Amino acid sequence: MSEELVEREIATEQGFVDRVYRQLEVSARAAQELAREGHSRGRLGHEGGLVERDAMVFQAARRIAQLDAAHEGLVFGRLDMLPDLDPEPRYIGRIGLRDDNRDSLLIDWRAPAAAVFYQATAAEPQRVVRRRVLRAAGRTVVGVEDELLDAEVETDLPIVGEGALMAQLSRARDRSMHSIVATIQAEQDRAIRAPGRGVVSISGGPGTGKTVVALHRAAYLLYSDRRRYETGGVLVVGPSGVFMRYIERVLPSLGETAVALRSLGEVVDGVRATRHDEPAVADVKGAAVMAELMRRTARQQAPGSPREFRIFWRDDTIVLDRGQLGAIRRNLMSQGRRNRQLPRVAGALLDAMWRQVRGERGRERGREAFDDDLLSDHSFVDFVAAWWPPLDASQVFGWLREPEFLARVGDGVVGPEEQRLLSKSWADATDFSVEDIPLLDELRYAIGDVPARTDDEGTLDDTGLLEGGIDVQELFTAADREFAPSGRAWAPPTHKIEDDPYAHVLVDEAQDLTPMQWRMVGRRGRTASWTVVGDPAQSSWPVPAEAEAARAAALEGKERHEFHLSTNYRNSAEIYAHAAAYAERVGLDADLPTAVRSTGVEPEVRTGVPEGDLEAAARAAVTDIAARVEGTVGIVVPVARRSEVNAWLASWPEVAADASGARAAIDSTVTPSGDDRIVVLTGLDTKGLEFDGIVVVRPQEIEDESATGRATLYVVLTRATQLLTTLG
Repeated sequence: MSEELVEREIATEQGFVDRVYRQLEVSARAAQELAREGHSRGRLGHEGGLVERDAMVFQAARRIAQLDAAHEGLVFGRLDMLPDLDPEPRYIGRIGLRDDNRDSLLIDWRAPAAAVFYQATAAEPQRVVRRRVLRAAGRTVVGVEDELLDAEVETDLPIVGEGALMAQLSRARDRSMHSIVATIQAEQDRAIRAPGRGVVSISGGPGTGKTVVALHRAAYLLYSDRRRYETGGVLVVGPSGVFMRYIERVLPSLGETAVALRSLGEVVDGVRATRHDEPAVADVKGAAVMAELMRRTARQQAPGSPREFRIFWRDDTIVLDRGQLGAIRRNLMSQGRRNRQLPRVAGALLDAMWRQVRGERGRERGREAFDDDLLSDHSFVDFVAAWWPPLDASQVFGWLREPEFLARVGDGVVGPEEQRLLSKSWADATDFSVEDIPLLDELRYAIGDVPARTDDEGTLDDTGLLEGGIDVQELFTAADREFAPSGRAWAPPTHKIEDDPYAHVLVDEAQDLTPMQWRMVGRRGRTASWTVVGDPAQSSWPVPAEAEAARAAALEGKERHEFHLSTNYRNSAEIYAHAAAYAERVGLDADLPTAVRSTGVEPEVRTGVPEGDLEAAARAAVTDIAARVEGTVGIVVPVARRSEVNAWLASWPEVAADASGARAAIDSTVTPSGDDRIVVLTGLDTKGLEFDGIVVVRPQEIEDESATGRATLYVVLTRATQLLTTLG
């Protein structure tokens, strides 16, 4: 293949790409003009003008954002069809564009007309003669890669390059996942374009592209039914903050920004957790029995609240003792969530108190006068607020920090050892762990929201009064005096649990979700369609059957669509053969995909490295790999060694320029910025990530640190694309 031919083909494509960018600028100016016109409608002086303004500005802003996001790699594909079908080439891009005559200039990759770009093969060319992938840097075409799909057709089309997929697989990794929109393979495309309803499960071994396929599916759904998914929202849930930052650019690069990306520690609005509990504690907090523990906790009387109320009215001394209050509390709790009963509390107490009125003067005055007098009495209002205060979940969660309280509600649910682990975890903590977040969510749903206004059943009315005439703000003020923790005034939450459901929920690394995490995520997708991504062999949850039951409950009643990916595009064949051999040796029931790329470089396995030589060995391995690859290098360590190895890395001058941000990775939720290529991570931190090179320090300790350590080490061994060294 002559260089002259390649340059000529690149120049031809450059001419078309320049035309597309000119049209993009025209479209951007039109969108900006629409936004200006929309703003002018707001000055018409009537409500209709405001509505038109909002609609026009929203549409214009969305289009401008889409056009801005599409600049990088805007045009990436070309199809040359059989001449009798279409004599003109079809170009595929990140978004769709039309020329000034409204003719299609660029086909959106999600459009039905673009499907053949991904689904045509040499065995079934689907009337495609040549498929071309354009490689670009900004607006400049730097290369083309061709595939001749129909060799039986007489054609003078030149065939350039060695194949787009292999070129993409050889690319150096950086700190972000990139879209694969130009190189989606047929089995991946089938999962992306699966039906929008029900549950799409995407399974497959390491390196098969499950995550990026799922993200492209989210972009496809937004394209195919934008009103539904933008209105209802799309939630993407991943295992960690590191992982979410790794994938955060994929959807914006496809022109989609109406998506919520949340790690498992961020699913509950208003709370963010990054710290993990040690494995033994995490196993207790994740178990399904914790749902019953949280239910019992939510039904308890608030610690420190009054156990008796006594008042003299007319000729009667009225007493609400512990037994009577307990009966009233149980009756109220039987009617629904705790906070939802706030408007009924005063009435229930007044009913019980009126039954004790025996005196002639009191009976003559009547019930209405009785209610008016009591509701005007600050001692009664203060008692109501203190006995049944409006609660938030974090407040109730704090009750569990008292060992005696935990022992009482945990009796018969969690054993003494589990109670000990929980008490130690909560006593030592100043913040929530990732494993606490589902428990907090469970309490939030068990307690319920504070009612905002009334309905015919008698909660709050339009004046903000509780049933019986107590002003809601007066009740909250009384509750502040009696019950606010650490001096913090209580305020009704602005986010309601009814707001939680999304239109689509995407769960990645689903095999790692605990039963309690499945309950938490399931609440967000009660009416949603789902994409569930995972590989059971990589699971870090020790009781798969329990998690599977919770998953089935979360997805109950939804139609299932199963897709399996069978090709490993990440690892070299040599690295994956090493990982697969480990999986077979330790008895993991692993899905073993076929690795399609060979480098000829075998992993380096060093055993018997003495403790005194470990730093020097790690330093040599990292220095060697960093010199041989252009992209990222991960140093994977047991949890107990993370701080130690970060300190080593900071002291190695030959890699200091690459690792200046590595100290920040001591907190695994912080990703070093800039050009830093080297980072220290634990085994669980590597979930969903990939690196050009990996150095594994003390793999046996990673295997031994949890009940699922073998699965974790298998994950670690499948993170490298080019080079792997283990120091055992």
